[in-house]
Amino acid sequence: MHLPRPTTRRRRRFPRGAVPVLLALPLALVVLAMAFLLAPPTAAQDDPPFDLLIRGGRLVDGTGNPWVRGDVAVRGDRIARIGHLPDAAAERVIDAAGLVVAPGFVDPHTHAVRGIYDVPTADNYLLQGVTTVTEGNDGASPWPVGEHLARIAATRISPNWAVFVGQGTIRRRVLGNEEREPTRDELERMRTLVARAMEEGALGLSTGLFYVPGSFADTAEIIALAEGAGRYGGIYISHMRDEALRLLDSVRETIRIGEEAAVPVQMTHHKAVSRDMWGRSAESLALVDAARARGVDITIDQYPYTASQTSITAVVPQWAQAGGTGELIERLRDPETRRRIREEIVYRIEHDRGGGDPANIVIGLSPWDRSLEGRSLADILIGRGAEPTVANAAELVMEIVEHGGARAIYHAMDEGDVERIMRHPATAIGSDGGISVFGESVPHPREYGTFARVLGRYVRDRGVLTLEEAVRKMSAATAQRIGLRARGLLREGFFADIAVFDPERVIDRATFEQPHQYAEGVEYVLVNGVVVVDAGEHTGARPGRVLYGPGR
Repeated sequence: MHLPRPTTRRRRRFPRGAVPVLLALPLALVVLAMAFLLAPPTAAQDDPPFDLLIRGGRLVDGTGNPWVRGDVAVRGDRIARIGHLPDAAAERVIDAAGLVVAPGFVDPHTHAVRGIYDVPTADNYLLQGVTTVTEGNDGASPWPVGEHLARIAATRISPNWAVFVGQGTIRRRVLGNEEREPTRDELERMRTLVARAMEEGALGLSTGLFYVPGSFADTAEIIALAEGAGRYGGIYISHMRDEALRLLDSVRETIRIGEEAAVPVQMTHHKAVSRDMWGRSAESLALVDAARARGVDITIDQYPYTASQTSITAVVPQWAQAGGTGELIERLRDPETRRRIREEIVYRIEHDRGGGDPANIVIGLSPWDRSLEGRSLADILIGRGAEPTVANAAELVMEIVEHGGARAIYHAMDEGDVERIMRHPATAIGSDGGISVFGESVPHPREYGTFARVLGRYVRDRGVLTLEEAVRKMSAATAQRIGLRARGLLREGFFADIAVFDPERVIDRATFEQPHQYAEGVEYVLVNGVVVVDAGEHTGARPGRVLYGPGR
């Protein structure tokens, strides 16, 4: 019997001389690569690698770090390179010597939907360096959110656009303007609507607890809705229940909502209204500091003015507004109810937004009688031959409501509180403004001047903030807060939303008397890599995009 012979594997041999040839291949590849690199450039290699180069500016990157000298190169809609780029070529070069190059500013609080369809270029914002605006604040938002965002995209606008869903809007759809608690089923319906809005792209939930119908919601109701927004990664931003005599209680409520709903919370346009409360921002900020120290994620935004703007009904008690304007007018027709309403209006003029004097309340927009615009309640009364007393002013307010209402500007804050709040590290800058057709009505100057005012008056002239800290408060602080991806910083790979301004010239020109004046000193603005402001003039370009929230 013969066993099979074990097989042996033969070693494969290369022909003589083959191994040295193989070892030489890497060297040959290196030589070929060098020959390619040293070859005369082709037409394709001659093309500039960048679309735009901003050269030699002071780069303030949005982090709060000290500025550095450098160049910013843009390709398409992104920042491609940042640094010292002496040999870089581009289709266009902007000489930024003597200028500051910063991230485009992000406004966390606007009512820009009022005018965006009439003025899609949003000149008042772009000429301040603002590249992103947010809508849906104070509890009032467009609805449905998805349809609104689709319309914005189809309109083609100059700035980027994002939106909150308003709790007041949600409540009105379920309960109308009724002053009562929701049933369990109604609360669940409201939560479902919040979820729908978040899935359609809302940034989070906003409230206007000072306004009807938001004012009729208790804290538990708000917590339930804010919690729903938080499940999608959204934030809670609030016009608090009171910014005057009950300011501190309102801050405590806002903190509680954020804490119990486990959601990031922002006190919007933080202020201390009425002479009775001047200086009390020190206490409100101490409450914020204490909350943050124990882990509550709470921040602030503000506008840099000592006057607010809202409806004339801000001095009308909320209970009188239950059910809407029609029911308010019915109450005013009842003598006894009218007397009660008058008494509360008198109190609010003396101790709330009236600042103690009818001269402090100025009509901004009055569609039913344009002659009232730009005039204070005191001035209107004097023009009629009446004494400018608080009682007469209260009667005038009721008359304005009965005829169709108006927006008003309220001079009732103190500069010391404005500066104290601005310095706080958790404070960002926002305008609380809209978009007016240039020259129409008498809007608050914050629409035209907020961001330039901070840079000119509070950075350069008064030294309240450093340049770097101001830019952080106007860009990265808000972009991070509302969850904007790849925006708010000068970073390679981020979207090319950029503001270039002259730190010696930037200033707001809008005043309360003459609000329709554009800011000066912002020389260039890019939105998604497109030049929208060129040498201080709006180009008419409309490259803005809808920026969706985290739930979509």
